[in-house]
Amino acid sequence: MTDATTIGIASPIVPEPAAARPTPPIVRARGLTKRYGSLTAVDGIDFDIPAGSIFGLIGPNGAGKSTTFAMIASLLIPTSGTVTISGIDPMQDPKGVRKAIGWMPDTIGVYGDLTVEDYLRFFAAAYRLPKANWEGLIDGLLELVNLGDKRLAQVDSLSRGMKQRVSLARALVHDPDLLILDEPASGLDPRARVELRELLLQLSSMGKTIVISSHILAELDAVCTQLAIMEGGRVHASGTPAEIRTSAGGGRRVRVDFLGGDSVEIACAGEHEQAALLVELVNRDPRTVIGFSPVADDLEGIYMRVTGRVADVAATGANQ
Repeated sequence: MTDATTIGIASPIVPEPAAARPTPPIVRARGLTKRYGSLTAVDGIDFDIPAGSIFGLIGPNGAGKSTTFAMIASLLIPTSGTVTISGIDPMQDPKGVRKAIGWMPDTIGVYGDLTVEDYLRFFAAAYRLPKANWEGLIDGLLELVNLGDKRLAQVDSLSRGMKQRVSLARALVHDPDLLILDEPASGLDPRARVELRELLLQLSSMGKTIVISSHILAELDAVCTQLAIMEGGRVHASGTPAEIRTSAGGGRRVRVDFLGGDSVEIACAGEHEQAALLVELVNRDPRTVIGFSPVADDLEGIYMRVTGRVADVAATGANQ
């Protein structure tokens, strides 16, 4: 077979593939601070929220979560520092930011004397969406939040969980890229929390970036791809759940399951000790090992370690 070199034609130069450029975060905060007189509600925090992520802001009531969200949403002016949403400064272009975000505050904020469809029509008008599109838009939103059979019901007649879903539908009226949900699971019963979690995962699969705060840590552990742990106005750790678990330290544990139903958790210093433990169990323990798996800390344990509360509790106990 004759190739290009044989007949004197220069071989084509195939350029090396360009390195993939990292996608800029949809939200970037640097030194973000909010003070009210002598009270510092948010104290110089830095964080990035990747596009397409479900970002959880963890912390107790009073940690500064709602204040942080209000600054992102252009509702509060920072005392110092910066925050941008898709490159837009909320203080310079608040209208631009409000077009890009869907805001669901920690209070439900629904108008009880309206029907569900009239409530959504009101906000479609507020966002100046074409009137010809309203009915199709409302149909789609009610189907998404599973309230199609409640469109003619007065909002006041709905359960709290349903009102939360109406509020979420309202936040989606203008099809924003970023959803900011402040304590959306607060006051919901277990079934409503499960439904909300499934809805958030569905929205994420549709390409929405979701920022959600909660002091109910188990709710965030189930859905978040990125986390920030906040207390006292400061971010103490941020990253993926795996990164935060690693940085929190505390060693690793493995769960060993034995034939007959017995199980035990054993602390290991590292992978080599974990491997040696498995050899020891298989070769020398009279019980039959049927399961051997690492145990991941839940968010409550990580939160306690990152914020130093475990040390505080231990010191308190030692002094008693």
